[in-house]
Amino acid sequence: MKEKSNYYINKLEENYGNPRTALKYKNHFQLLIAVILSAQTTDNQVNKITPGLFEKFPSPEKLAQAQQDEVQELIKGIGLYRNKSRAIIGCAQKLLESYDGKIPDSREKLMSLPGLGRKSANVVLAVAFNKPAFPVDTHVLRVSKRLGLTRGKTPDQVEKDLTSLIPEEKWIKFHHLLISHGRQICLARHPRCSKCPVQTVCPSNREKTDAG
Repeated sequence: MKEKSNYYINKLEENYGNPRTALKYKNHFQLLIAVILSAQTTDNQVNKITPGLFEKFPSPEKLAQAQQDEVQELIKGIGLYRNKSRAIIGCAQKLLESYDGKIPDSREKLMSLPGLGRKSANVVLAVAFNKPAFPVDTHVLRVSKRLGLTRGKTPDQVEKDLTSLIPEEKWIKFHHLLISHGRQICLARHPRCSKCPVQTVCPSNREKTDAG
C-alpha cells in the first residue's frame, strides 16, 4: 500500500506540480479568517468577498469591535454567512483575549477559536506554519477513498489512515495534490477517468471497469 501511495504522489505531482491553497490572503490573520469562511463554500466564493472584508477589518482589533450586521453585509455572498459572521468576530475577540492578537501555531489552541474544527486547524498549521498536518476536506475524503487508500467514513478516520500511510514530510503536498485532482479530474458526480494520470492502478477507474 505504501508503494502504491508513493506512486500516486509521484504521478499526481507530475500532473499538478506543487499546488498551494486557492485562498487569497496576505498574512496569517487573513488566512485564518478565510479558512473559517470557506466551510461548506468554495474557495473562489470566499476570495470574492474577503477583499472588502479585510479592507474594512484588517486586524483582530478591528474585527473584534465589529457589529455583526455590518460583517454579515460584507460576507453575504457565501453560505452560512450569519453564523460565520458571528464566528469570525468571536474568533478575533478570542485571539485578543487569549493570544495577544497572534495566531497560535498549535492544533489545540487553534481549535479553541470559534469557527475552527480539526480540519480548519490543520489547514492553518500546514499553510501558515508549514507544520505537518493532513486536512481532510470533501475532495481529500472522496479521492483518497476512490484511490483505495482508506475505507474511512469520517474525516478523522481518513486522516488517521492517510497519516499512517504517507511519510510525514509529504502530508502537506499530498493534501494539496488530492484537492487539485478532485477539482480537475476526480469530480464528485462525473469523474474524468479517461484523463486520469493514475487510471491504470486506480481501483475505481470507470474506464477499466466498463471495459471489463
